[in-house]
Amino acid sequence: MPTILVIDDERSMREFLSIMLEKEGYKVIAMDNGNDALDFIKKNNYDLIITDIKMPKVSGINILRESMALHTNTPVIMITAFASTDVAVEAMKLGAYDYITKPFKVDEIKVIIKNAIEKKSLFDENISLKEELKGRYQFSNIVGKSDKIQKVFELIMKVANSKSTVLITGESGTGKELVARGIHHNSERRDKPFVSISCGAIPETLLESELFGHQKGAFTGADSDKKGLFEVADGGTFFLDEVSEAPPSIQAKLLRVLQEKEFKRVGGVKDIKVNVRVIAATNKNLHKLIEDGKFREDLYYRLNVIPIELPSLRERKEDIPLLVSHFINKYNSINKKGERYRWRGNVRELENVIERAVTLEIADNIYPESLPDEIRNYEIEPLKILIEPLKSDIPSEGLNLEDYISKIEKDIILNALEKTGWVKKKAAELLNMSFRSFRYKLQKYDIEKE
Repeated sequence: MPTILVIDDERSMREFLSIMLEKEGYKVIAMDNGNDALDFIKKNNYDLIITDIKMPKVSGINILRESMALHTNTPVIMITAFASTDVAVEAMKLGAYDYITKPFKVDEIKVIIKNAIEKKSLFDENISLKEELKGRYQFSNIVGKSDKIQKVFELIMKVANSKSTVLITGESGTGKELVARGIHHNSERRDKPFVSISCGAIPETLLESELFGHQKGAFTGADSDKKGLFEVADGGTFFLDEVSEAPPSIQAKLLRVLQEKEFKRVGGVKDIKVNVRVIAATNKNLHKLIEDGKFREDLYYRLNVIPIELPSLRERKEDIPLLVSHFINKYNSINKKGERYRWRGNVRELENVIERAVTLEIADNIYPESLPDEIRNYEIEPLKILIEPLKSDIPSEGLNLEDYISKIEKDIILNALEKTGWVKKKAAELLNMSFRSFRYKLQKYDIEKE
């Protein structure tokens, strides 16, 4: 039920408006002075203000200014008892939705109020929809609407404010760091550092110093004390990517950090306490590594308190159009520019292809020439592609099999012609047909190059 705030120092007008509006189904809050109205505006939400312009101490113009400052998109209707519209025009310039003069026609004011409420409702609905789309279809740059990725979104929100460690698993390129950042930026730690390191990208001799820091003189070249990344991340989130690549000595130290929330710098004797939420990720099978003696089982259980498994792009094909659109917009912006391929990679590979295409293409559309050779030259199976949809999607009313097969045949011939640059002899050879038979098919289906 929309809430309307009525402000007028005349009792008869307040009562008249209150009765009329309540009959129309609105909730009415009536006030006889501007001071009380200003206090209400500062502390409450409402859908519409109807205020007299001329009131003692605090005028309707003052109320309009305050409301526009605090609730920009909430409409305000001004009432004036004067035939002159000078003040009303000033109010409109300040952002008033409309004005009415006393005496007014009831039907007219009902229409004005109805339209103002509908405008506010549409605005609120638009904001709500944008927030929903932002939350569900683009979550910290994780784009998707598939059931599998939606479950990941829901899990991120559930675990964001937990202190528990998270283990993110999934193939390379599925977006594990994006999920880690999503957890961080939706948590109470969002204003603290997000620090990440790839355990497989740094030699073992340097990794310990990077993680835990070192004291001056701890080794050759240690000319001064250095903070480790765990210290840098204090209060925030530490993302350990490729944790499966951590050597045994580092695994033992990671276990201590997770258990005791403390560690020693390389060459140091003092325990350093930290408050860090650890998120780890791997594209390896940790169970297999544990069996092979390459990963500590106790560390695995410390990391795997909250598991999040990311689906590959093959498992969420319905997200590909959204991702393509997202990356085209992204690289159009970066570069200042306005399939039948069976995708083998994941999100990162898709992004790389789109970035390349947008960068190379000078036209408004992406053409094959801007795509990698492996996509442009990909051999498809036309018949399989055309027939596969039929397996699970025969119309309830049935179909004409002969017409359907003819359509498939025509599409394959056109495909062969396109592939051979409309050289008919080559197209016939590609389809393993005699040239005479091929020519007959062209006549049958009335196929000519435009």
